[in-house]
Amino acid sequence: MNALMRRAVIGTAAVSMALSMAACGSAGGDKKADSPTSAAATGGSTAAPTSGDIGLLLPENSSSIRYESFDKPYFTAKVAALCPDCHVKYNNAQGDAATQKQQFDALISQGVKVIVLDPQDATGTQSWVEAAKAKGVQVIAYDRFAAGPVAGYVSYDNEKVGELQGQALVDALGDKAKDANVVMINGAETDPNAADFKKGAHTVLDSKVKKIVYEQSGEWDPKTAGQKMGAAITKLHKDGFQAVYSANDGMAAAIITALKNAGIKNVPVGGQDAASDAIQRILTGDQAYTIFKAYKPEAEAAAEMAVDLLQGKDVSSVAKSTSDSDTAKGVPSVILGAQVVTKDNVKETVIDSGLYKVSDICTGAYAKACAAAGIQ
Repeated sequence: MNALMRRAVIGTAAVSMALSMAACGSAGGDKKADSPTSAAATGGSTAAPTSGDIGLLLPENSSSIRYESFDKPYFTAKVAALCPDCHVKYNNAQGDAATQKQQFDALISQGVKVIVLDPQDATGTQSWVEAAKAKGVQVIAYDRFAAGPVAGYVSYDNEKVGELQGQALVDALGDKAKDANVVMINGAETDPNAADFKKGAHTVLDSKVKKIVYEQSGEWDPKTAGQKMGAAITKLHKDGFQAVYSANDGMAAAIITALKNAGIKNVPVGGQDAASDAIQRILTGDQAYTIFKAYKPEAEAAAEMAVDLLQGKDVSSVAKSTSDSDTAKGVPSVILGAQVVTKDNVKETVIDSGLYKVSDICTGAYAKACAAAGIQ
C-alpha cells in the first residue's frame, strides 16, 4: 500500500496548551452571513474577513460514532465562537470515497475557501487538493493525512496510539503474554493512520507475545471484521489464540460477538475511540480496553486553524509542530496524545473529562457494573 506516513518533527508535548480559547464574538449557533466574504473575494483588502463558509468533510458514521457525536458539534461550536458570522458547510461521506469527492467539488463550486477534510481514502486525494489549491482553496487534513499540498494537519501521535493498544493488550494478558498467540484485525489499508496504529502495535506485540498468528484488515467495517474473526476461528480453532487486537471499537464489537457465538471466553479484545458501548463492554468485562482520544481539542484546533486561514492569518499560533507526508513536507500541525481506558480508570478518563455523563453509560443493564466500578 502507498500509505502516507506522518512524522512530527517538532516537539509535541505542549501542543494541547496551544489551543487558544480567545473568541471574536458570542458562542451562539452557526449563522450564515448575508454577504459572505473571504480574503480572495475582497480583492486583497487589508481588512480580515469576519464571515465566510468553511467546509467540513468527515468520512463515515458506521464504524465509529465519534464523527457525528463529537467532531462535528465541537468543530461547529468553536467556529461559531471564533467567527459568529462564519458558516460551516458539513457533509459525511457515509464511507464512500466517490461521494466525498462529489462533496469536496461541490464546496469549491460554492466558493468555499477553506475545507477541513478527514478523507475516506487518504491515498486518493492528491488531485483534489492540488486542484483546490490552484483555485485558492486551502485544505486542512483532519485526523488523517490527506494526499496533496495540504495547508495544515490536526491529529494524534498515531504510532504512539498503536503502542498504547499493543501494551494494553499485553497488560490484559498478564503473565500469559509471553506464551500468547494473537489475532490482529487492522484498519483500512487506504488509511495512513491504520498503518501507524499497526506499526505501533507491532512494536510492542512482536517482542512481548509469542506470535501474531492471524492478521487481516477489517476495513474499519464491523461486518468485515466479524467475518475475518470467524475465518480466524475456523483456521486456528478455539484454543489457537489467546487475545485479539482490534484497531477500533466498532470492529471490536463484531469480533466479541463472533467469539461469543463460537463459545470462546476469556480472550481479551481491545479497541479504540472510547465509544460509549465500548465503555459499557469494558465495565462488564467483555472488552479489555479502548483508547481515549480527546476529540474536543482536536476539533477545536482544526476550527481555529480554519478560521485563521479564512481570515488570512498565520496558523503558527495554534500549530506548534510540523509534519511530513509522502506528498507534503513541513505541514503546520497540531499533534495530540491519547490515553488507555480500562475498567479501573473509566471515571478518571471518559467521565471526569466530560466526554460522557454517568447517565450515558450507566443505563439499566449496566447500572450494576457501574456501581461495582465505583461509577455512580
